[in-house]
Parts: sequence; C-alpha cells; structure tokens
Amino acid sequence: MKTKECKWYPVCPMKYYYEQGRLDKKWIDQYCHGNWTRCVRYQKEEKGEFHPDWMLPDGFLDENLKDF
Repeated sequence: MKTKECKWYPVCPMKYYYEQGRLDKKWIDQYCHGNWTRCVRYQKEEKGEFHPDWMLPDGFLDENLKDF
C-alpha cells in the first residue's frame, strides 16, 4: 500500500538531514511517509508557528542537528 507523502516533505529539514545520513529512516517512514498529521513540525507549519530546523517530528529538540 502506498502512503501519501506530507506536503511539507520536499522543503522539510528532516528530508535534508535524512539525505545527509544524520537522521534515521524511521522518522521519515513514521511521519513524512506515514502518519504525518501527528508530526509536531507539520502541525506547527500549518498554524504558521515558528519551530527550529532541528526539532524532530515528535517535538524533541535534537541539539545534534543544530550545527547544520
């Protein structure tokens, strides 16, 4: 079964972190190509609320991604 991709995925920092090998594929599978409506990043984007690039889909701020 093919799942719909989050509309923000092409411009989402998670995509770039994943492509650089800095983010595990599970994040992409579970959120970007899975249940993206539960993604905190998606929810904030839809509301126009600021969120840092290094915020993971579950809302955790991953300082290891901050130096990007």
